[in-house]
Amino acid sequence: MRHLLLSLLMLLAAPAFAQDLASVLDANRDQIERPSRQTIAPVIEALAAAGPQAGAVLEAWADRRLGLAGDRFVIVRGDEALDAVTGAPVPGEVRVLRPNSGVRGVIGAALVQFQLNDPEPSRRAAALDAIARRPDATHLAALRAAAADPDPALAARKARLERLLTIRFDPDPRARIAAIEGFSGDTGADLQAVLNPLLATTRIAAPAIPEGANVAAELVPGEDIPEDEAYRLLVDAGLAPARLAPDAQKQALAAHVAEGAVGGVPVSELSDPARRDAAYDALADAGLVPPAATAAEAEAALASHRFADIYAEPDPGITDAARRALKAMALREGVQQAADLTLDALSLASIYFLAAIGLAITFGVMGVINMAHGEFIMMGAYTGYVVQTLIADRTLSLVVALPAAFAVTFLAGVVLYRLVIRHLVKRPLETLLATFGISIALQQIAKNIFGTQARPLTAPAWLEGSVGFGEIVSISTIRVAIFVLALLFLCLFLWIMKRTRLGLEVRAVTQNPGMAASMGINPDRIAMLTFGLGSGIAGIAGVAIGLFAKVTSELGSDYIVQSFMTVVVGGVGNIWGTLAGAALIGFLQKGIEVMNPANTLAAQTWMILLIIIFIQFRPRGIMPTRGRAAEA
Repeated sequence: MRHLLLSLLMLLAAPAFAQDLASVLDANRDQIERPSRQTIAPVIEALAAAGPQAGAVLEAWADRRLGLAGDRFVIVRGDEALDAVTGAPVPGEVRVLRPNSGVRGVIGAALVQFQLNDPEPSRRAAALDAIARRPDATHLAALRAAAADPDPALAARKARLERLLTIRFDPDPRARIAAIEGFSGDTGADLQAVLNPLLATTRIAAPAIPEGANVAAELVPGEDIPEDEAYRLLVDAGLAPARLAPDAQKQALAAHVAEGAVGGVPVSELSDPARRDAAYDALADAGLVPPAATAAEAEAALASHRFADIYAEPDPGITDAARRALKAMALREGVQQAADLTLDALSLASIYFLAAIGLAITFGVMGVINMAHGEFIMMGAYTGYVVQTLIADRTLSLVVALPAAFAVTFLAGVVLYRLVIRHLVKRPLETLLATFGISIALQQIAKNIFGTQARPLTAPAWLEGSVGFGEIVSISTIRVAIFVLALLFLCLFLWIMKRTRLGLEVRAVTQNPGMAASMGINPDRIAMLTFGLGSGIAGIAGVAIGLFAKVTSELGSDYIVQSFMTVVVGGVGNIWGTLAGAALIGFLQKGIEVMNPANTLAAQTWMILLIIIFIQFRPRGIMPTRGRAAEA
């Protein structure tokens, strides 16, 4: 019933609005035909007040689709012309009106009130975009007069724009202050763009500070402002003549020597600065040289005038509120930037930890320096790529790739141990050289199989995007998943070492291989399984790293140095030390990158130097192994 009554009222009101629109068009025919930006505003205001039909007329005028067919205003739509008032087709030739860009801008501002109430959401959104691009005082009234928007997102945008425009254009200072305080906790760039002009200042020089001026700071020449700059303000304001440079004074005096004197002052007395000034003043009084201030006069002028920065905004309450809001915003941004840096560092630390877990087992527990560890990471990444070429579903391929990468690199680690490592036990230098050669061979094999071009390892859709809060703090979903995966492997490693027979045997062989062998444990078998386990975890790390890094034959070499540093800095043979080392290196690298963001190589160099210094003072790492294992 309510909708029916509303429709009837609109039908009854339409003829009256049409009559008003026709009257406005007829009364302002000359102005509409030949509009001028300086005089068209009252005509557009009259049209805007002529009812809902005026919106179509204004829109057609702005789009250059309003014309005249004889003495009737028409709206051109395609090949037909419709009466601007009644909407009836109008035959005959049409002369289209073409307002210039300035007039179209005024029309666009008036159209906002119609577009904000348009039934089409896209047109209402376009109106809000237009207001945000070129806000005007007239838009504030249009926003306040517009009906409530049924779309929650558009309603929120409209409310925000209304408050921003209130800060800029509302004549009531209390309303402006309330609008500023209403943005508490907001760090939006649009809010900063509104608040910053409120704190814009103009530097003035005057005999006295203007009464009622909103003073940002009073300046003392020589302390808050250089004396030269202060005097330049006096000259620009016409309060003092330009300062006279000594060389210019000497040249002027030399050019006006007559009968052994200048301006009545004998040349022999011009060595005295005071007499030189007197001679120049005499020449200036005679109109022979331009007036200029001597050093004493300049000093007196500076002492007799006041200097200050004056806010462009005259109300102190508004500038105080804006200053408080910007300070709070800067504090929040600082906290958010610190949080964002912390998340980035944690993400990097989790990547290093995941890459170093396998090395912590092979190097930390077994004492084997495996320079091919990075290539196991590379093999895991390529395994993930091969699985994705066979399984189209990204989620399923990732689920299959993780155990497949573990199996492939586990077997590769077992083969490497059986063929090389077991024959080089207790010979670390030979082990290092042998595994280094193997790493080069594995890189070349990868190039022969997959080529030198980077291969894609695409994450599932649910791992795309980012997680964050505020406008600054953000971290990719893939890095969050890697962080979770690193925690899972930490728990898995601790469970294996503390709760399984394999872990018990590994700890026994690590602490006392001879005693373990006498108890029936095969040290060679345990070493092989341990090496295979460390290599398998490196393969899983390769899949995780390949989701955000380029999968190439050199992928592992990008992480081998950081992996060794993580294990050594944390403490050889201690998984908690590996975790602490990854955190230290991750935070250290991010901190250095923040201080020197333009040079990543320099940041890595500084990080290595700082770690070398750290090892000099703590050679056994953050959490060194204790007991017999440490003495072995």
